[in-house]
Amino acid sequence: MTELTAPEDSAFDDEPVKAPTHATWALVLICVAQLMVVLDSTIANIALPYIGTDLDIDSTNLSWIVTGYALAFGGLLLLGGRLGDLYGRRRIFMAGVILFALASALGGLAQNEAMLLSSRGLQGVGAAMASPTALALITTTFPAGPLRNRAFSVFAAMSGVGAAIGLILGGWLTGIDPIWGWRLTFLINVPIGLAAAYFAPKVLPDSDHHAGELDVPGALLGTVGLLALVFGITRTGNRDSSGDTYGWGDPLALTSMGLAVVLLVAFVFLETRIKHPLMPLSIFANRTRATAFLAMMITPAAMFAMFFFLSLFVQNVMGYSPLKAGFAFLPFCFGMVFGATLGSKLLSLVDPRFIAGTGTLLGGVALFMFNRLDPATGAEDVLDAASGGDALGHTVSYWLDLMPWIVLMSFAMGLTFVSMMMAAVHHVREQDAGIGSGVLNTMQQVGGALGLAILSTVSAHYTTAHLGSIGAAVQGLGGQLAGVDAGALSQQTYFAAFSSGATHAFLVGAFMLWGASAIVWIFLNVKKDEMATDNPETMGAGV
Repeated sequence: MTELTAPEDSAFDDEPVKAPTHATWALVLICVAQLMVVLDSTIANIALPYIGTDLDIDSTNLSWIVTGYALAFGGLLLLGGRLGDLYGRRRIFMAGVILFALASALGGLAQNEAMLLSSRGLQGVGAAMASPTALALITTTFPAGPLRNRAFSVFAAMSGVGAAIGLILGGWLTGIDPIWGWRLTFLINVPIGLAAAYFAPKVLPDSDHHAGELDVPGALLGTVGLLALVFGITRTGNRDSSGDTYGWGDPLALTSMGLAVVLLVAFVFLETRIKHPLMPLSIFANRTRATAFLAMMITPAAMFAMFFFLSLFVQNVMGYSPLKAGFAFLPFCFGMVFGATLGSKLLSLVDPRFIAGTGTLLGGVALFMFNRLDPATGAEDVLDAASGGDALGHTVSYWLDLMPWIVLMSFAMGLTFVSMMMAAVHHVREQDAGIGSGVLNTMQQVGGALGLAILSTVSAHYTTAHLGSIGAAVQGLGGQLAGVDAGALSQQTYFAAFSSGATHAFLVGAFMLWGASAIVWIFLNVKKDEMATDNPETMGAGV
């Protein structure tokens, strides 16, 4: 196959640089696969209420449909990246998309909670094989400079656009049929995944195979440790049979988090002692890369939380249909593309610190504005909604209270993702491109899983606290409750309390993003001139 390279001096030509035809088609296929992988992080969000009803899944466990996928994805990304380095990235990419397609078929045909969650775990395994190899192929296909900047801007845009498209597609498919609608959100991946596997040998170059061994013990320690940590955090926000949250004093939650600490410490110890570690800790010795990894761990957590809580808010509190809820996020696509495109162009003009630092600042502002949502959720409003009147959030304006901040959030994520991806994989040796990409994706996915677990716990705490007060206020209406359906009243009371929990989660998410911004401004010191070269003297620094 024709080598997918450009002349060495092309990055500095005054004329626009075009990628070779084969490289262009390779990028298209890689981005389609990335779109499928990211899309599945959110496509089920709109369908969560329907999945819960159909498969009898408790509302407190619904977050595991999202978290379980992100955790399996993130926990195995390092192994997936190393598999690509050792046995060929195209081969592992193909195996990953095929497994993803088969797991999606299993999820679409799930008959119970265990079957669905198992399919989500298998989807995560397939995604963990496909995603880091795809990102590594971009790094090794496109030379540093404008070509790589543009390729990464497209790839980064897919990471955010895929999430928004997932919500839109999920809303449309869910609304098609009350029984099969949510199942189609999984089954749609089957033809996409199989088509990607079919075309991969035709347009993707295969990388050289490199000597080394698989660190299976490291993969087991890291994955199980992360699973235990997320489970422990998530359980603190879950409710028991009496409706009370387990809290941070729950023995099982504490045991799980304690086990996580032991396993993750053992993982770090193991990685410093073996010849071929799954995650070479020296990769963090490079200050630029370490900063980018940390920022990319915090940022997606806030974005995942926005999609998760806002999709439930617009349906439960504002009364949107699944399709309308999905289209509510359509502006996110345009903002993400614009932000990523602008970010790639600015990389040749200013240092990445200014791009990513500004992006995380603006993202925090967007989440803070979501925290200011103030729907009508008093006792009278709950009673009116339960009686068939206006939805609880009828005082919230989509065009004034939601849409501007959805656009701002997407623009901010576009700026942040493209600059941080470039900084994280720059100057990584070709033979280590898979593990470098794997670490970046791991930080992104595990950060999202942990962030959603933490913010779900925050939401559950404030939801429970508000549930008691709003419930007492509703019961205080006395005679006005006559003839009102008890089930509808209970449901609307919970939705009112959920509003309080969601807005507090947005506030915590805003401070998380501002924390990431502070890290970027203080520690990211790479210059724009360094980003335009693959300096042989610094290649492999830290890896």
